[in-house]
Amino acid sequence: MTQVRQGGESAPGRRTVLGAAVLSTAALGVGATTTQAAASALDDGPPRPGGSYRQLPVPTVIAHRGASGYRPEHTMGAYQLALDMGAHVIEQDLVPTKDGHLVCRHENDITGTTDVAEHPEFAGRKATKTIDGTRLTGWFTEDFTLAELKTLRAKERIPGNRPDNSLYDGRWPIPSFEEVLRWADKEGRRRDRPVWLHIETKHPTYFRQLGLGLEEPLARLLRRYRRDGRNAPVFVQSFEPDSMRRMARLVSAPRVVLLSGPTSRPWDFTVAGDPRTVADLVKPEGLKWIATFAQGIGPTLDLVIPKDSGGRLGEPTTLVRDAHRQRLIVHPYTLRNENSFLPADFRRDRDGTPGIEPNAYGDVFGAYQRYLATGIDGIFTDQPDTGLLAAAAVRR
Repeated sequence: MTQVRQGGESAPGRRTVLGAAVLSTAALGVGATTTQAAASALDDGPPRPGGSYRQLPVPTVIAHRGASGYRPEHTMGAYQLALDMGAHVIEQDLVPTKDGHLVCRHENDITGTTDVAEHPEFAGRKATKTIDGTRLTGWFTEDFTLAELKTLRAKERIPGNRPDNSLYDGRWPIPSFEEVLRWADKEGRRRDRPVWLHIETKHPTYFRQLGLGLEEPLARLLRRYRRDGRNAPVFVQSFEPDSMRRMARLVSAPRVVLLSGPTSRPWDFTVAGDPRTVADLVKPEGLKWIATFAQGIGPTLDLVIPKDSGGRLGEPTTLVRDAHRQRLIVHPYTLRNENSFLPADFRRDRDGTPGIEPNAYGDVFGAYQRYLATGIDGIFTDQPDTGLLAAAAVRR
């Protein structure tokens, strides 16, 4: 999820079981000590009043594109690992195929996340397009049928940052969203609890202009799999508020408006000539407007705690407080373990001294402590096991 790039009354918690994941951590590529610690530390915490989404543990740990810190993003391998680790919610980004199916990719440009360039039969599909004002050259899902996309294999998007993830290149195809829904239902029955999903519509205005609107097919699938009600174990989300307004007319499932940097404008605003920016939407009047059709916001972490000119965390804004006054939950994005993604004051070398080795893990628990102290309701993370340990520490 990248654009241009307080808990309730006390009640008994329940513990999440990692099951087979704990028995096979070496095979999963995750240290057994860390994974087992996450399992033993995890207490789902007190339920919150209101609809079922308010019964989620707080802070809620949301697996960003699955366990994408350990597996190529938006693959069944990444989703399964996130679930086995105990993530409370698992995210999918949706883009359409030429024949109207929804598939799970962070972007419709699949050049960097699949082996499409190695398929000579698709060489002629390479194209240059302008998507939400950005000119891109590559291969795009809307130029392929689902059957054609199924001949491709997924690969790690950022191998320079996560070379170990490249071990899993080619192991999984692109999942359709319906496959994910069937998987979530199966895993939910097996675990006797629902598998929560956080579902993003990507570039909805762009696709609607192509005759490939996302909201209607998404609503049909949610209804088919009985995830369309206000207490359904899903969130739907978008950087375009109009997409969530459309979804509000189609289903009752809880909706979240994603918010990028303060000077950015949602693309649907740009197309409609709406002059408001994200800076306007995070003001009390903007949040009041969002609350008329959504139940939450998903701001970039910099809207919660800005960074100074040196990249260090400053003082929190009033966003969390202001959103809670409108009864909006706050699910910011995205916290990752690696130094290159952390605020400057939490970067560390492998020996624990201050440094800038980009792919080494920094003091991510220190960063979690700062962000969670603001009262956010949840957080997106690429490494769910780390997030679960940090969240458990807050609840103690």
